[in-house]
Amino acid sequence: MRTPHHLDAHPRPNPYEELAALDDGPLEETPLEEFLTEERDAGAEDAWAPPDHRRGGKRRRKNRFAGLPLAVKAVVGLVVLASFAALGDRWAVLYAEHRAADTLKDRLDLAAAPEVEIGGFPFLTQLADKRLDSVKVTVPDVAADRVSLAKVSATAHDVTLNADGLTSVRGAHVPRFDGDVQLTFADLNRELGASQVTFTGEGRDRVRARGTLPVAGHDLKLRAEARIQRQGERGIATEIGGMRLDIGDLATYRPGRRASEGLHLTPKASADLARETQKAKALLSVPAIVQRMGVPEATVNQALADDGKLAELTGSPRFARQAERLNLIDLALNNPEVLKRLGLDPDLLGELSGLTRPVLADRLALAFELPKPEQGNVKLEDVRVEEDGIRVRLSGSGLTVGG
Repeated sequence: MRTPHHLDAHPRPNPYEELAALDDGPLEETPLEEFLTEERDAGAEDAWAPPDHRRGGKRRRKNRFAGLPLAVKAVVGLVVLASFAALGDRWAVLYAEHRAADTLKDRLDLAAAPEVEIGGFPFLTQLADKRLDSVKVTVPDVAADRVSLAKVSATAHDVTLNADGLTSVRGAHVPRFDGDVQLTFADLNRELGASQVTFTGEGRDRVRARGTLPVAGHDLKLRAEARIQRQGERGIATEIGGMRLDIGDLATYRPGRRASEGLHLTPKASADLARETQKAKALLSVPAIVQRMGVPEATVNQALADDGKLAELTGSPRFARQAERLNLIDLALNNPEVLKRLGLDPDLLGELSGLTRPVLADRLALAFELPKPEQGNVKLEDVRVEEDGIRVRLSGSGLTVGG
């Protein structure tokens, strides 16, 4: 018979006791509010965002442009410095232009200061080298003999300065320059239009004059043409032609001694002699007139005695042509009564006899001459009639201004 075993002879370890031995103590209780707060913070940190598929991502972009602010500041600084430098250079140009305008006004005795424009950039560098690329000078309202030049403009090139600085420019040497002179028709009409004469362009080298001219209390219609041409190196000459004064529709006066010039009846006035018997008889009663017309004496006597013969004579085309060719100007003083019957004022005709071609041409002359400089050379290159006036191109060299 076996001997029974006792259970507590070899005791087995209790697993629950082993687990209890591993416990460090009772767990601390966490408040519900803190637990919820921790949950919200964790959710905020792990919030979902769309994936960034761009190359390099945000971190690479930040690394690439990390130096951008410094570069921008440097560029802005350079721009600001360049702006101040350009502004200072422009201020120096304006100051120099103003000083030059005042100097030219005083030395050239001008009524107003000219416009001066200095070309090239930068100006201060040119001033330091005492050489300017270009200087444009525009002088308005320059007196030239009987007329005023609306504008004289010239551009000097490669100007050498006699200066010790911006405020001590004593003079300049101009090796070459070019420009133009403008004479407007508006100025011509104002200065030469005392007789209500207006000038307009007609072609490249011609000017047309139209208006009225007062003679012995009568306003005669004036027509003339002026041909513009260069005279020498500095002068402009005008050749006046086609001068004509109309005494209503009765007669036309052209100054000169040629057969076509002088005082002549108009075609209308010659044709009217056939209908106006008294005028025809007054004309034929002067032997000098009949002789110049070439009418036979017997024919004249018959016409004076018979109105029918008179109408037949004065109504013929030949008589009308002869009457038109008759120059009445030299008969005015000897036959004042006859001219009165024709409707011509003897005082008017007497004054017309003194209005010769040179006298009338002088009233319409547009000639002028540029002044000769003390040093250097100035010459006119080309003369052209334009819509608003006369324009002349000029050039020069070796001009010195100031000391």
